[in-house]
Amino acid sequence: MENPAQEIYASREHKQSRYDKRLILKIVKEVEQGLPRKEATRIYGLGKASLDGWMRDYGSPEYQEKIKRRSYTNLQKRTIVTAIEQGRLTIKDAKTAYNIKSDKIIRNWIVQYKSEKVEICIENTSPMAKDKPSSKDLEKAALEKALQQAELKIKALNTLIDVAEEQLKIDIRKKSGAKQS
Repeated sequence: MENPAQEIYASREHKQSRYDKRLILKIVKEVEQGLPRKEATRIYGLGKASLDGWMRDYGSPEYQEKIKRRSYTNLQKRTIVTAIEQGRLTIKDAKTAYNIKSDKIIRNWIVQYKSEKVEICIENTSPMAKDKPSSKDLEKAALEKALQQAELKIKALNTLIDVAEEQLKIDIRKKSGAKQS
C-alpha cells in the first residue's frame, strides 16, 4: 500500500526531482505540531538535511524562535548561577524565566563557575601568605620609580630641544662659558 501523503500529492518520479510544495508544507506543519523529525524522515523517506532546510525555510516564525539557539553573555550566566546558588531561583524557574532549553545547560554553568571560584580562591591565598614589605623597601621602590620618571623626563626634554634646534635653526642650549646678561 502506498503512503497516504503520496496518494494526495504528486509523487517524485526519481530521487533528483523536487517534492511537491504542498507536501513540504504539510510535513513542516506536522513537525511543528509535535511529530519528531526522525519519525518524519522515516515516514516520508526524507533526508535529515532536507527536513532541516524545509523547517528553516518554511517553518512559522514562532517555531523558528522556539528552536533558535540562544547565546548568553558571561554576565547573564553568572547572574543566573548566583541566583540559583543563593536560593532565589530554582533551576526550573531559571529555565522558564530566561527561556533556556534544558536543565543541563544551567547545571553545566553551575559546574563551570564553581570551578572558577575555586581557582580564584587558590590564586588569592598565595599572595596573602607572603610577608608584607617593610617601610624601607616601600620607600626604596618609590624613590627608584621617581628616579626612572625623572630620567625619562630629562630624555624627553633633550629630544624636544634637539628637534626644536634642528627645525628652527637656532641655538637653544646655553653655551659653556657664556656670560649671563
